[in-house]
Amino acid sequence: MDPDLALVLGIILGILSVPSVLSALSDKRAPRASAVTILIAGGLILFATQNKPGGVALDAIPDIFVNVIARYMP
Repeated sequence: MDPDLALVLGIILGILSVPSVLSALSDKRAPRASAVTILIAGGLILFATQNKPGGVALDAIPDIFVNVIARYMP
C-alpha cells in the first residue's frame, strides 16, 4: 500500500471515529467499535510514517491529501 494513501485513510478514519466515541460516551456505554477504528487509523498513520522515506512533515499533509485525491479521482 502506498504510504501517502495509508496516511490519508488513517487521518480520515480517525476524524470520522470521533463522533462515534462521543456518542458512545454520552450514552454511557463502552466505545468498543470506535476504539477499534481508532486503533486501525493509528496503525495506518504509523505505517505511513515508517514507510515514507524521511517521514512525514506536518506542513506536507495538505499536499499529500491533494496528491492522493488527484491520483485516485477520475
